[in-house]
Amino acid sequence: MLCNYHTHTKRCRHAIGTDREYVESAIKAGIKVLGFSDHAPYLFDGNYYSSYRMFTNEISEYKNSVMALKREYKNDIDIKFGFELEYYKDKHAREMEFLRKFEPEYLILGQHFVGSEPQGDYVRFLNGDGALKTYVDECIEGLRTGDFLYLAHPDIAGYDFSETAVDKEYTRLLEFCKQNGYPIEINVLGITSNRWYNKRKIFSLAKEIGNDVIIGIDAHSPSAISKSAYERAKELVEGLNLNIIDKLEI
Repeated sequence: MLCNYHTHTKRCRHAIGTDREYVESAIKAGIKVLGFSDHAPYLFDGNYYSSYRMFTNEISEYKNSVMALKREYKNDIDIKFGFELEYYKDKHAREMEFLRKFEPEYLILGQHFVGSEPQGDYVRFLNGDGALKTYVDECIEGLRTGDFLYLAHPDIAGYDFSETAVDKEYTRLLEFCKQNGYPIEINVLGITSNRWYNKRKIFSLAKEIGNDVIIGIDAHSPSAISKSAYERAKELVEGLNLNIIDKLEI
């Protein structure tokens, strides 16, 4: 069964297409479960507001749109309502109190910054072994909350780390995910847009540790949702014989 739990909408300001177009693309691709998980608005202090996530006053419309499509297409596809969210220690409790009012069916952890978005470091530019440790620490701490379904693009951290640190820190992260039942994601967007992730090394470690792996399209356009997206992801890890799971219990 083909499922995708990582789907954005134009509300995040860096995706295109209507919600209906995402659904119809998924049906055409033979996908049986489509999860909308757009970037949740974050309640930052002061006047800062992120430019790559929906505004707080857009959540109700987002939910209403997804739930209406869920009802309309119930005989064709199972649609889920969720968010992708970062974990920031001093803001998480307040953020969850806010999001729970909208009753999301699931959250996925996508840690794009360490520390916090306004003052923190974007993971693309992390360098040095200490920075990788911080990234792993925050992912583990976020997953410990029990608020997330799985870890999106675990290998999104930068690239300037020693081989020793990569082995040590990712082994620590992947062992935590394995022991606590959290799948890790092969991120299709990282493959199709030639980003610095995915890293085959990380999935080689996942094979050794025995992690469950899920394919997430990370769709930012309806055209990104296709059967070929899954084939691209499988090509990345060809020969590793990973335990790729299809459907998650929500």
